[in-house]
Formats: sequence, C-alpha cells, structure tokens
Amino acid sequence: MGERSDHPQGPGAAAESGDTGAQEIEATVVLGIRITDWDALRAAARAAVAELDFAGVDPAGQREALLREVSEDPNAALGALLHPDRLVAAIPGVEALGGTLEIALTDDFAPDFAELFPLDLDEEEGGGTGDWTLTPRTACLLHTQLITLADAAYDDLDEHEGDPVTDEEEADWAVLARLPRRTWNLHRSWRRSIARTFDDLADDLALGEWPLPRCLAEELALRLALVDARELLGAQPQAVADMMGDLPVDLYDYDWDGCADELFGVYGPEEQGDPELDTADRTDQLLAATHPEGWFLTYEDAEEREAGRGYRR
Repeated sequence: MGERSDHPQGPGAAAESGDTGAQEIEATVVLGIRITDWDALRAAARAAVAELDFAGVDPAGQREALLREVSEDPNAALGALLHPDRLVAAIPGVEALGGTLEIALTDDFAPDFAELFPLDLDEEEGGGTGDWTLTPRTACLLHTQLITLADAAYDDLDEHEGDPVTDEEEADWAVLARLPRRTWNLHRSWRRSIARTFDDLADDLALGEWPLPRCLAEELALRLALVDARELLGAQPQAVADMMGDLPVDLYDYDWDGCADELFGVYGPEEQGDPELDTADRTDQLLAATHPEGWFLTYEDAEEREAGRGYRR
C-alpha cells in the first residue's frame, strides 16, 4: 500500500486545487521548406510586416526597412512569417516567452528527379518514342555539378573578395579563374552574380524544367557544368552510380552532346550572328563582343528571372 496523499487526483484535480497546470515548455521545430512561388511568399511577408507594431526611434523607418528586406530576400520573408511570436499567437491557450529563429540553406534537400523528369510521357505530354529527353540521371548529375560550381564560386568570393585573378595564383581559385581572362579583374558584385547563375540553372532542374540559358552568363555556367559532369562520370563512374541510387536507367543517360544540342540556342544566340556558325561559335562571338557586365541581360525571347530572388551568400 502506498502512502496516502492529500492532493486530489483524477480529472479536474488541478482546478480543484487551484493549480492551473501551467508549464513552461521549450519546443524545437525543424522544418524543411522549398520555395515554389517567390511572388506569393513576398506578398505574404509584406502583409505580415504591415500588421506589426513598431516602437522606439522612427517606427515608420523601421517598417520601411523591414518591408524592403522581405521584398528582396526570401530568407527574410520566411523569417517574418515564421517568427516565434507570430506562430504562437495562432495557438490558443499559450503565451510566447521568447525564442529565436534560425533559417539556413540545407544540403539535405534532394529533388526527386524520377518524378520531375518522367521517362514514360505520352507524345502529347512532351515525350514520344525516339525523342531526346533530359533523363532523371542526367538531370541529377547536372544539378549536382551546378550546385558544386555555385558553392565553389561563392567560396572563391569569400576567400578572395575583389582581388584579381593572376597567372601565378590561378590554381588558388576554384571557379572564377576558369572564366575568360577579361573577367579576372572584375568586382565582387559581378562575381556574386556569376555564382548565382549556377544556382539559377540548378533551380530550373529542381523544378522539373530544362536548364535553358536565358543570358550569356548562363550559357557560360551551363558549359562549365556539362564539362564537369562529363569529367566526373569518366573519372569516378562508381561514385556517380552511387549518387544515382534507384533512378531509372535510360538510353539517353549522360548524353552530353545531346544536352549541348537541345539546351543551348533555344533563346538568344541561335538567331543572332553568322548563320553559318553553330550555336557554340555564335555564343563565343557574343561573349567576346559584349562587355561582361552585359552578360546578365536576359535574351529578348526568354522570361526574365525574378529580380528579387536574392543570393545564397
């Protein structure tokens, strides 16, 4: 027999004893989020900022600064919507005691390339027997190389900032030294934009779209990714096979020549310059004739990328 307790037991006991049962709890929530509609996210974040109360010095200036931030940076937009106070306010019976929010890009997200680039499409859906297609395995390897190049370009930027590339130190650069020499002295902002082109093309693949270059800078970025994908497959075939996992096998897997034929020239260069030249030569002519600052200008027949998409770093 246990000792008798004078404390009431059972349902309603807390109320009878005057104890509300209030507890302080620390909750940790880890979310994996993929932004699929930046315009919608930005609009929601701006609406959330409009509802906030600002105090202290220059409340109007604080609001305007935060509105500008959430309009330009997806991370800031998520921060405005996922702030602990805002989340807790939607839950009845609890009170926020404080908290912090950390948002960071993660390497854990892996697009489902088998679903994004299905091999069994009907002709009406863009498939058809005998038609070249971007296969799941090709898309996966190309996506990996684009992300790797973006990482390396940002690493170059972090390490060297605006320092010029030189012949003596060329080996110290991971990506930026591989660009045409006329770019070796360009400023940090230009280099940051180049790093983003790799991410832009990788994002196309993560959305199930072919990575069709929309400007000269993206032509250059896709070239580097195709070169690296071909070299990696040749040097480390088993590592590539392990990377593919259960992705379906297809006749057009790793058809780099097909990628060059199908992905380049859809916009811009195909209709410009000497018609006797192939797409690669026309692109080379445009790269040589255009100042590098102009390499980011969207081709007239291509859709512009979202101006406020921000940078990874």
